[in-house]
Amino acid sequence: MPYYWQAVGGQLELIRKRSPINEILGSADTNEPTKVALQQIVEARKFAIDVLDLPDNGSYRTYVDLERSAVVWNVIAAKEFAVDPKTWCFPFAGCVSYRGYFDESVAHRFSAYLKVNGFDTAVVGAAAYSTLGFFEDPVLNTMIDGGGQNGASIILHELAHQRFYLKDDSELNEAFATAVEEYGTGLWLTRIGEQNAATAYRERMKQRTHFSDLVNNQQERLRVIFSRPISNEEKRTAKEAAFELMRMEYEVLKESWGGIADYDGWFDRPLNNAHLATVATYRRWLPGLRWLLETQGLNRFFSEMELLGELSLSERRDRMQLWNQGANSLHEVVEIIDATSER
Repeated sequence: MPYYWQAVGGQLELIRKRSPINEILGSADTNEPTKVALQQIVEARKFAIDVLDLPDNGSYRTYVDLERSAVVWNVIAAKEFAVDPKTWCFPFAGCVSYRGYFDESVAHRFSAYLKVNGFDTAVVGAAAYSTLGFFEDPVLNTMIDGGGQNGASIILHELAHQRFYLKDDSELNEAFATAVEEYGTGLWLTRIGEQNAATAYRERMKQRTHFSDLVNNQQERLRVIFSRPISNEEKRTAKEAAFELMRMEYEVLKESWGGIADYDGWFDRPLNNAHLATVATYRRWLPGLRWLLETQGLNRFFSEMELLGELSLSERRDRMQLWNQGANSLHEVVEIIDATSER
């Protein structure tokens, strides 16, 4: 019950502090960077409705400055010798692979409790918080503090959750919203004439995909280790060696990027199964969904998502695996073309 009370308290804070964005934009007390960022949100929201067929409702028409760096802190956990994250079940959202707290210290206390009980854990601050349209969610300072197109991307992601959400399937829900976010952001930047920004964004997404592949490969490596008929101590040693190998693979990957160090912070800590889950939950099935969206178009994409909801989990994963294979085949063709053109 205390968990639900803190969630209710956090939601009430958001409701109580909301102000209409048009009032914030018209106020002499609003600084220029905030005005620019909120105007971008207004334009991106209209693009989301008009072009991406995302919900047109009361969400993201108001603004709240929480005066902190995250709206909630999510606790992710996985067993010491398991890759898949622990799930928690809630009345509206169903079962999800994280537990969110509006108070960072409480999140860390819960993380410490899970560690004592044998779990690998991670605490991650979140810039966005969504009630899936149950309430009229506001824009938050945490969404726009990153600058650039960050706020617009978050709005596309969160509105995508309101367009489609399937209970008890965090990996599908987050991959779907991320697919819409990435596809929509690139398209939006191009539509508003920010071609250089669109090109730079797509390059960052390629790097993010390479990083995600690194995480997925590490998860598969650990699945093999954890399935072996060896002692727990031997598994711990092999697990530690696997993470060291992953760090070396990252250095090679970073070199291929020309030394870009965007993910150094992610590696600059002791890593565990829960840290892998923070990435895999969003991106394990993303390649196939992006492939489907880009090759079939929005209408077919949304229709396929609705059809997934009628399948069992195993049937759903079989379908999504086929899409991932389609994406991999396309990726291989592109690599061959690129290699040929460089000769």
